[in-house]
Amino acid sequence: MMSLMNALPGAVAQGLIWGIMAIGVYLTFRILDIADLTVDGSLGTGGAVCIMLMLTGHSVWVSMAGAILAGMAAGFATGILHTFMGIPAILAGILTQLGLYSINLKIMGKANQAINVDKYDLLVSLRFIRNVAFHKNTIFVVAVMIVLVIAILYWFFGTELGCSLRATGCNDKMARAQGINTDFCRVLGLMVSNGLVALAGALLTQYQGFADINMGRGAIVIGLAAVIIGEAIFGRIFRNFGFRLLGVVFGSIIYYLVLQIVIWMGIDTDLLKLLSAVVVAIFLAIPTWKGRYFSTTGKKGVRCDVRG
Repeated sequence: MMSLMNALPGAVAQGLIWGIMAIGVYLTFRILDIADLTVDGSLGTGGAVCIMLMLTGHSVWVSMAGAILAGMAAGFATGILHTFMGIPAILAGILTQLGLYSINLKIMGKANQAINVDKYDLLVSLRFIRNVAFHKNTIFVVAVMIVLVIAILYWFFGTELGCSLRATGCNDKMARAQGINTDFCRVLGLMVSNGLVALAGALLTQYQGFADINMGRGAIVIGLAAVIIGEAIFGRIFRNFGFRLLGVVFGSIIYYLVLQIVIWMGIDTDLLKLLSAVVVAIFLAIPTWKGRYFSTTGKKGVRCDVRG
């Protein structure tokens, strides 16, 4: 039990970092109604750009800004493939993800690049979980960044442009009838989403001390798990848009806490991806099960709707 308790702070830190990525997934999956698979590539792009900029002498803030811009460029590529070239969104994401593998390999020069926390001024690190000043603690730093991200997104989606983006995902035809450039909104949404995913990749690279060509593999599953878990647990509590984003972050933390408990119980770690897929499938099915088996019905299973 003591080993589990010692591992929980690290699980929370990872959950917070991946929570930023999950917010990006939420923007495309729920706001734009697009299943964007670009994230499996753009997470690695963010990490690769960040670590290479830092290794060449740039500050951590410049490196993270470069990572965000690289992620936005990846989202732009997916958006152009989808809107300008007419490729379905899911296939456009797969094509961009496939291309990013080679791009990330070229950025790093090899499959793996390490960075030493003792030689470089990292913002977050696995070493900054315990026995460090409060303001340097990884959990505190990432939590503050999440609050800032949610505040910015809450403001942005309250603007005219943000409302146009939400309208595009809600009803594409109606949005176009109102004079909204839906193609522009989709491209913008994909850019914002993948910029956040790349930011998470930059933080993850610093946290674990290296960037790997396969670090983004399966990221979409983790992102969807966080979104679905957050909605299933906090959906009825958090009605406000900002709190919904916070619920997604909580979902990511819960996901990593569950994984840590599973590892502590001695389950084969080779089965973690399978477990993740099963968890996502179950939580995706919960809304359907609620409507089909647990809804309030009248006789013979017919829903009662009596109006005077």
